[in-house]
Amino acid sequence: MKLIPSIVILLFPAWLQAQDCNLKKTTDPYTKEVRLSTGLIPFKGASLSIEADSKEIDFFFSMDAKEKCFNDASTLGILYEGTKAKASFRNGGPMNCDGFFHIIFKNGELTPTLLQRLTTQKIVSLVFTDSNKALTTLTLSPEEQQKMITSGTCLVRDAKTLLK
Repeated sequence: MKLIPSIVILLFPAWLQAQDCNLKKTTDPYTKEVRLSTGLIPFKGASLSIEADSKEIDFFFSMDAKEKCFNDASTLGILYEGTKAKASFRNGGPMNCDGFFHIIFKNGELTPTLLQRLTTQKIVSLVFTDSNKALTTLTLSPEEQQKMITSGTCLVRDAKTLLK
């Protein structure tokens, strides 16, 4: 009898976190493949949409400055809060001058370490290097950091259900 309140208390944080998952689920009309998306997460100077299907998880950044050109040599540097650890990613999307930058991970049973860090640790800043070697720095507010963690964690967890 004393065990029931303990179980309720232990499950309460998981229930709260599950309430924050507002993922959009769509089905491709041709391939019938299910796709999950967080929708747009607005930042000051850019927005982020995290999408997943049975093959990959795509962090899709859209810069407000549309004249930004990114190619396969463009990079994104990420500085995490409370540590000197940094991460660097190459643009995984096509060359464009529309301000679009992709980080693509393979969707699988195990979550890659860099993806795990990206969705669980607070990010202080994002530094984009475009095809002209110009730098664009986005500094995230605490609210933006939390939104990215919450949305990313939900999507990565639910993306495993799409595996075939």
